[in-house]
Amino acid sequence: MNQATITRLVMAMLLLTLMGACKKQEAVTVITPQVTVANPRLTDVSDYIDLTGTVGALQSVTNVARVSGYLEALYFQDGSYVKKGTPLFQIQQDQYIQDLNLYQAKLTYATAEYNRQLEMIKKNATSENSVEQYLSEMDQDLANVALAKLNLKYTTISAPFDGLLGEHQVDVGNMVGENAAMPTAIVTIEQIDPIYVNFSINTRDALRLRRLMAASGMAMKSGVNTATVLAQLEDEAGFPHKGTLDFSNNSVDTSTGTIQLRGLFPNPDKVMFPGLFAAVRIPLGPSKPGLVLPDSAVLSDQEGDYVFTVDAQGVVERKAVVKGPLQGTDREVKEGVTAADRVVINGIPNIRVGQKVDVMSIASSTSATTPAPAR
Repeated sequence: MNQATITRLVMAMLLLTLMGACKKQEAVTVITPQVTVANPRLTDVSDYIDLTGTVGALQSVTNVARVSGYLEALYFQDGSYVKKGTPLFQIQQDQYIQDLNLYQAKLTYATAEYNRQLEMIKKNATSENSVEQYLSEMDQDLANVALAKLNLKYTTISAPFDGLLGEHQVDVGNMVGENAAMPTAIVTIEQIDPIYVNFSINTRDALRLRRLMAASGMAMKSGVNTATVLAQLEDEAGFPHKGTLDFSNNSVDTSTGTIQLRGLFPNPDKVMFPGLFAAVRIPLGPSKPGLVLPDSAVLSDQEGDYVFTVDAQGVVERKAVVKGPLQGTDREVKEGVTAADRVVINGIPNIRVGQKVDVMSIASSTSATTPAPAR
């Protein structure tokens, strides 16, 4: 190999080395992450406890056949809403009308005979025993007439209150009421205005609620029928239903570790009906000033709740915080930050503690998390 060839090989190796170094230099180039920060916003916040409940009827009655006979008519549509006193169904009346006529005739005769015996006793034409016998017959017939009227009344059953009807259980033409020990169920009616929401509270929240009530000078049971309870259905937001705490159990259910509670809610538009799930919120006192951040900016891991902040040099720090309740889509931060802290609200997945970042802008601390345009 001559000198010229060796020289060309050395030059080629040097060129390849320089190109590799340039590529390596390009590979280690680090792009500074861009973040948007916001100062915690001071606003009025409300403390509350969120629970889950089930809607239940205020009253539920199964209307049954109180006398025996053929079901003659149904006067309702399944699932309809009826007013108090609306006829629901009728049992064949012929037998009960004739029973009433029979006992009424016997009463008429017994009354006339009793009155005749009274006139006769004045003339010593009859005995005291005869007078008492016809008096007894008159009283028995009077009772039989009253019973016959009652049975005739029971052939027509009406709604005991305003309510929502279920599905009828017996069709017209069937014999009903044959077994007095097991009455024939015809239809169920449920009162849904007002309506209950049943829920339970765990012992930890119950103790917390008791401390807050004690601090405000309220006795434990004084909240019943006065404390506000809010509710929302699965397709609703903002807890539009406002009711009052109607019932609080006196003891803890040892199988679940909870205390049973119940709220009473107006339901004029019939939106709530039995069996629905509902989110329940119990406000804990009046609103007070507090700091809030977008809920997405408050993070959690095994060490607890925290936020990322950016110091004056643009370096990311982690600050442990104590979360409060949600305020819409914002989250109250009870401890750990001040109104002057620059909290990262956008770009969180791309940063780590100790890393220098490029702060694009300082956003308003609301639930909006759209990145601000670069300056």
